[in-house]
Amino acid sequence: MTRLRLGLAILLLLALAAAAAPFVAGALGHDPFAPDLLVRFEPPSAAHPLGTDDLGRDILTRLLYGARVSLAVGLAAALAATVIGTAAGVFAAWRGGAADALVMRLADFMLALPALPLLVLLAAADPSRIGLPARGEATGDVLRIVVILALFGWIGVARLARAAALTTLSRDHVRAARALGATEARVLCRHVLPALLPPVAVATALAVAGAILAESTLSFLGLGISPPAPSWGNMLANAQELVFSAPWAAVWPGLAIMVTVAGCTLVADGLRGRRRGG
Repeated sequence: MTRLRLGLAILLLLALAAAAAPFVAGALGHDPFAPDLLVRFEPPSAAHPLGTDDLGRDILTRLLYGARVSLAVGLAAALAATVIGTAAGVFAAWRGGAADALVMRLADFMLALPALPLLVLLAAADPSRIGLPARGEATGDVLRIVVILALFGWIGVARLARAAALTTLSRDHVRAARALGATEARVLCRHVLPALLPPVAVATALAVAGAILAESTLSFLGLGISPPAPSWGNMLANAQELVFSAPWAAVWPGLAIMVTVAGCTLVADGLRGRRRGG
């Protein structure tokens, strides 16, 4: 429980900091998107608490606005992957036979694909050719990354949900409920879905961390969130040549990613320990 509370506290503080981004920017009087070449590479000071980057933009305000993007992508991608994976896993366990085989073979096929090269390939594609917002538009970039990450993130959740559903459906109380005339919808809502909540919650917490790392990787490679919209990944990409000359430009976004992933991991560990009764 201590790990769960600590992880939730970390994520709550990060969410509050992201929500407060406009207020912090207004209080400091800095526009996180406007360059100011006269104050490039300023070290941390009262005017710029975390320093400035290569274009003279305040790192603190960009870090907070970047938190909005990175946390939104991580949460949306994890939730989308969880919904798709849970639906696929429950459907496979529920129907069995050919449906089960089809879903699991699809999962095996997706699992056999090299994930990172495919992520890079899909992220580099031009979405405007199929009627979606073009790369460089903040909303379009977020939607594109969420779809790509959800496309590859549902597999583990589907396997987990299928295993938990099969275990639940084989138990005596579920068989008794069916024998007494309970409808399939009642069995699903009353017995199967509640049994899925603990393992799926753990998987979702880990998926948020994985999605944030994946978004940061794509943005670092220049295939994720396009500047000037900040994300922790593209902030790191912009600072990769400044590690020695202006280390604060790389330290803070890297630290933000590390703390967020640690918070998600603590939540997952806490949920797992609670499930086991420890």
